[in-house]
Amino acid sequence: MRFYNREEEIRLIRRTEEKSLSSACFTVIMGRRRVGKTTLLRKALEGKRYIYLFVSRTNEALLCDTFKKEITNKLSVPIYGTPTRFIELFELLMQHAAREHFTLVIDEFQDFERVNPSIFSDIQNLWDKYSPQAKINFIVCGSIYSLMKHIFEDRKEPLFGRLTSKFILKPFKTSVLIEIMQEYNPAFTPEDLLCLYTLTGGVAKYVSLLIDAGAFTKDSMIDFVTQSDSPLLTEGKDMLIQEFGRDYSTYFSILQLVASGCTRQSEIDSIIGKNSGPYLKNLSEDYSLIQRQLPLLAKPGTRNLRWFMSDNFLNFWFRFIYPHQSAIELEKYGQLNEYIKSHYVQYSGWMLEKYFRERVAETMNVTQVGNYWDTKGENEIDLIALNDFEKRGVVAEVKRNPNKISYTLLAEKVARLPKEFTKYNLSQKGFSLEDMTK
Repeated sequence: MRFYNREEEIRLIRRTEEKSLSSACFTVIMGRRRVGKTTLLRKALEGKRYIYLFVSRTNEALLCDTFKKEITNKLSVPIYGTPTRFIELFELLMQHAAREHFTLVIDEFQDFERVNPSIFSDIQNLWDKYSPQAKINFIVCGSIYSLMKHIFEDRKEPLFGRLTSKFILKPFKTSVLIEIMQEYNPAFTPEDLLCLYTLTGGVAKYVSLLIDAGAFTKDSMIDFVTQSDSPLLTEGKDMLIQEFGRDYSTYFSILQLVASGCTRQSEIDSIIGKNSGPYLKNLSEDYSLIQRQLPLLAKPGTRNLRWFMSDNFLNFWFRFIYPHQSAIELEKYGQLNEYIKSHYVQYSGWMLEKYFRERVAETMNVTQVGNYWDTKGENEIDLIALNDFEKRGVVAEVKRNPNKISYTLLAEKVARLPKEFTKYNLSQKGFSLEDMTK
């Protein structure tokens, strides 16, 4: 698959690279694994002098040995002896930057915490010492948002206040997914587009796997996911088991429940037989895998909250792949395929609601988008989008089939909305599969 989108991000990286010719720049790029951070940097730095270092969770001396070879090969910087501490190499790089300009990229930067937590303060000391004379474009990437945010935005942390720029690389927007389908499958149906969104959520690596495999239709996409050599069958485990450590089974159980529709803590507690509060907090704040959602315009402090998976692929994986590990071990791929396809219509209905919330946020002049339910979990409205400046908004029902949209029922639900909505001029609308590219 060719390189898509990211024009604004490339512009930011190249602008910083140019600025670093005269003064040291320190940039952080955050984004989930597989979203395309490395590909973006390689595209933006084409033709530039740069070195890429990946922080693996290994012994610091072994990591330094790998880095030493990369530095010697790419920058021709002589390194004598056998450095066993990263900070020795970083000082050599900062000294070299005083003589020659280059870009240093360190990927999975947050994993230095597992290698040697003192590395962060060591970097801070050397950055403060050498950056006034250095001509370096220092870029660090991280895939765990909360940890990267803690490293750079917590006032107690050594690297607080050192950044010159930062941004979050997000999955492809709905408009990019539409563009990709138009290029690779001009005759695509809304069902095909919805399946691409449902399975990938716009994460570049997953989109690329499907496109490169020629999986352009709903059925072929599901076929690809469930074939015996599909990398997506093990993706959830590959991504998360190391993150969770010994508690991974409890975390996986909670994620499976959330993906299957258990969105309230009380439901989760009753099933797993323990207080899930600390785990939900960690999944939200430390791992950014789930998010708490409140009804739009809910009052501060309300307990009327629900938990949802923030990642489409992992929601799909925990809904359909993880619960059927025994079938996969027995190589019952055909049965898994049939099961997913038989439950797909019901499952994708909820994903269609999410799609339109993202689509509306992207294409309409609004300041907040969400949905609504009352304290009894009733009077549910699929989509509400508001413009706080103009005091107007849209309330919508989302159905796969446009003939099943009931404007009479929607009007009754709008009439029961709390008084906070009365200050908005609300129009009513229906969205269906037919509206996905509008």
